[in-house]
Amino acid sequence: MTAGITSTQPSSLTSILHYFVIVVAAVLLVQTSWLSASQEDDKTAIKAAREASNQAIAAHDAAAVASFWDEEYVITISTGDIEHSPKESEASFAQHFKEFPDVLYVRTPAEIIVSETYPLAWEQGTWVGTVTNENGPLKKGGSYASGWRKVDGVWKIRSELFVGLYCEGPGC
Repeated sequence: MTAGITSTQPSSLTSILHYFVIVVAAVLLVQTSWLSASQEDDKTAIKAAREASNQAIAAHDAAAVASFWDEEYVITISTGDIEHSPKESEASFAQHFKEFPDVLYVRTPAEIIVSETYPLAWEQGTWVGTVTNENGPLKKGGSYASGWRKVDGVWKIRSELFVGLYCEGPGC
């Protein structure tokens, strides 16, 4: 090269750096796409499990309702009482179904967030319960939040919080 004339050819180092940047960008793009697709699959699985648990309640099948719970399941029910084990909650559902043959609870998710780091997810939404008691038909509802944990590839409800925000009908 002659003094004062610059080369328009990129150096080997510049070419290697450009290549490296392109490879890293491609890897990040693929990883992000995979993560998003995986999270969407998990959200779909949680929504399906929630719908199936609603159907189990409609069928008054306490064992089926309990099948969606993690082994260390804890629930705060709408009145503020806490049940500390799946067996306690299953027995509570069974008694409730026996006592109120038309009882129905429907939980409707508004948001599900899947952790990017842990096998955990957050669900929040609204719930509505209907029942006929000794005073007549009753409708109550409110908000809920659920913590989910993925166990052996299956999403299980680890904890739930139901807050009763309204009650309509005799006996409220």
